[in-house]
Amino acid sequence: MTFGTLVVIVLAGLGGPLLGLSGRRFVPVVIGEILAGIAVGKTGLDIVHPANPTVAFLGQIGFAMLMLTVGMHLPLRDRRLAASLRGGALLAAIVAVLAPLAGLAAAAVAGTSHAAIYAVVLASGSAAVLLPALAEADAAGRDALTVMAWVTIADVVTILSVPIVLAPGRAAHAVLGSALVAVAVVLILGASRLLAGHTWVHHVRRLSKQRHWALDLRLSLLVLFFLAWLAQKSGTSVLVAGFGAGVMVALIGGPKRLSTQMRGIAEGFFIPLYFVVLGAQLDLRGLFHDPAMLALAGMLVLLNVLIHLAAAVLTRRPLYTGLAASAQLGVPAAVASLGLAAGVLSSTVATAIVASAVISLGVCTFGVESLIHREAEATPTVSA
Repeated sequence: MTFGTLVVIVLAGLGGPLLGLSGRRFVPVVIGEILAGIAVGKTGLDIVHPANPTVAFLGQIGFAMLMLTVGMHLPLRDRRLAASLRGGALLAAIVAVLAPLAGLAAAAVAGTSHAAIYAVVLASGSAAVLLPALAEADAAGRDALTVMAWVTIADVVTILSVPIVLAPGRAAHAVLGSALVAVAVVLILGASRLLAGHTWVHHVRRLSKQRHWALDLRLSLLVLFFLAWLAQKSGTSVLVAGFGAGVMVALIGGPKRLSTQMRGIAEGFFIPLYFVVLGAQLDLRGLFHDPAMLALAGMLVLLNVLIHLAAAVLTRRPLYTGLAASAQLGVPAAVASLGLAAGVLSSTVATAIVASAVISLGVCTFGVESLIHREAEATPTVSA
């Protein structure tokens, strides 16, 4: 790993913001980052080598921070969602029932034995993509809140399921490791709540703000890396550690400067690096040379849209809510990177999963824009 390689990775990471300049209202930057990673990696110029230990470790940090931001984006303190949880839970449950059948269909088309993995991918959501988009547009209508609750529940359940479906033979071990991380999260959360009311804590935080010590950020990173170490030692995934740390921040409701600082370090460097490295691992040539893998990518996209639309129809929701909830990012990326690292997935299967997730972001874009447009149309009527 050299500074030259780091320059290439950071430059490739700018592909996300450049794509965002296309003029559309909502374009996930991750699409540009993955495409840029494909261009500089295995499929393209072969400049970035994900097998390099330093690159791989930086990618792991980026993955942990991605899961941290996913957890932070969960609106756990938003009281408006309480009324939407029932509808969101019903929608998530319908998708969870349909996903195993869809996973079996995808496995049959591809000729692989990964039906459970495909089912988890299809049942997943992407709060990290959807919630900021709706918040930026000030979407807070009934449909928007229901979609937020739907995606939040889907995110939590599927993220916790990833280590189990990737290693079913070690499911009990993964569950115990995840439980150990969860206990650590609860203990740290309880300790933070006990300390929060003390005068000296407010004094130290005030000094940190005045003197730019960034103590909240330092402590958040300390907790994240401790949980990641604990996850590795207990045999579960860094995914659980990052998500647990993010949920903790969401429940505590840290200061706005913490979100700003975390966004700077995570979304400014480590998360783009992760997606560039992930793109560099993908085998796009192998995907196009293998009809079965192309069919798998197409089936995952089609089945994803169909089961989310079916959930919307069965609950008499507008179709655009199903399209908005179909975004997939964190779980497919986790499945691809962890599956490749463990040798569970081939590079072409991982590429098909990530390709379907990237296309799902485009479908989500259409649903989000339709939801925002309908909500804007309804606002004057409500005011009148």
